[in-house]
Amino acid sequence: MDQSKTDQDVSMNFLGIQAKPWIVVVGGFLGAGKTTLIVAATKELESRGLRSAVILNDQGEALVDTDLAKRNGMRSGEVTGGCFCCRFSDLMSVMGDLRKYSPDVIFAEPVGSCTDISATTLRPLLEYSDAYRIAPYTVLIDPARAEALLKQDAEADMSFLFKKQLEEADLVCFTKADVHSELPELLGTPVRQLSAKTGTGVAAWLDEVLSGVLTAGSEVLDIDYEQYARAEAALAWLNLQVTLRPPEPLSAAMVLGPFLDRLDTAFTANDIQIVHLKAIASSSQGYVKAAICGNGQIPVIEGALDSSPALELDLLLNLRAVGAEEEVGRIVEQELHGMKYKEENLRFSCFHPAAPVPERRIPALS
Repeated sequence: MDQSKTDQDVSMNFLGIQAKPWIVVVGGFLGAGKTTLIVAATKELESRGLRSAVILNDQGEALVDTDLAKRNGMRSGEVTGGCFCCRFSDLMSVMGDLRKYSPDVIFAEPVGSCTDISATTLRPLLEYSDAYRIAPYTVLIDPARAEALLKQDAEADMSFLFKKQLEEADLVCFTKADVHSELPELLGTPVRQLSAKTGTGVAAWLDEVLSGVLTAGSEVLDIDYEQYARAEAALAWLNLQVTLRPPEPLSAAMVLGPFLDRLDTAFTANDIQIVHLKAIASSSQGYVKAAICGNGQIPVIEGALDSSPALELDLLLNLRAVGAEEEVGRIVEQELHGMKYKEENLRFSCFHPAAPVPERRIPALS
């Protein structure tokens, strides 16, 4: 008997979804490692002979995460211009489009500043149980971020969003286990720990969320939408896409590193708090992606640091910061132009998110 075929049959039996893919919603605050986990999970599923797809979500357009998903060979779709709750019809449409690839699992990653996902996304999805199986809602936590946002003197709006995300989780996972051995205490909340970088805990997490044992959308928030809107509006949301032509050949790392250093210095000098910054610089020779979750942090880097220099490079930046949109936008434009490279095909947007207005909200299971 073909053992690989037997293993695949066992996996498919376990999932029970030849015709009904699982929808796995992975939430968590900005910088918690959602996309990184999803990339690792798709590779784990691929090793089991199973297909995956991912839906990314953002208030704006031109997403680093979508670019990264494609570079990792993932089938992907986007819901832009608002969170899943405000664009639920778009979410359903993208899910339908991805089914042409016959995925066994479709991951969905909501905006990192959004909450009330259980009532506005999970529970409405449960009404489509004839077409999909809905996994429990996983909320990821960066231990360092949790420690900062659980303090008494934490930034009030960011702390509000973070705590609300924890309240509605069906399953809580601490990320970055390869970096953090000590975890902040979350009273009354059972937690798991994993590292997408090393793979620790990824297979066990998949087994748990795809087991059908845990209930999806089991926790619904009591939330003041006016306070929620104020908290989200405290963030300036900036997306930038541009083609750069330096006067001499430069590698992706030689462009991205100095640009991020300039931004960090300028934001710190102007008392603007970086909440999450992700950027990719790429050329025909390779790409480098960098991410930071606060001022003064050493970026987490992936990609080809040793790629050859090129005369044309594409830069994609997604930034979320606590500050006025006018000031955040001014600083980014100033530091971009300050590199004195020729710029082409510039796409730039900076704004504060509009108040969330869910298409559907189901406060109780029927």
